[in-house]
Amino acid sequence: MEINISEAEWEVMRVVWSNRETTSKFVIDTLGEEKSWTPSTIKTLLSRLVEKGFLETRKQGNKFLYSAKCVEDECLDILTQNFLERICERRTHIIVKNIIETDNLSKSNIDEIIELLKEKRKTAPEVITCKCLKGQCSCAAKHG
Repeated sequence: MEINISEAEWEVMRVVWSNRETTSKFVIDTLGEEKSWTPSTIKTLLSRLVEKGFLETRKQGNKFLYSAKCVEDECLDILTQNFLERICERRTHIIVKNIIETDNLSKSNIDEIIELLKEKRKTAPEVITCKCLKGQCSCAAKHG
């Protein structure tokens, strides 16, 4: 699955994910002023997300309620996988390192990552093999 949504659509999804169901008015109130988006812009973003299959709607009285058709964590997993597929496997550690250095992590987050790394280390290869096509990366291990 490809997560083919724009940055603006992602902002809308974050509002919907944070609220089980929501109205366009709530999304407008949440994002409109902060992002300088007009109500029609937000309604267009909501419509696109429905068309793309990320949101569903149901009518309640004279308004529509929007809810996510996908779970945020699953979308984050897919987005991460899609991103990692685009880079040389020998450079994945750079992404992990950057996240650790620049992101806010709680002590419990760090403990969880440490345990995951301990388990991963048990089956990790000594060297990662580059699978890029010749000319796609500067990896000396495969392309000389």
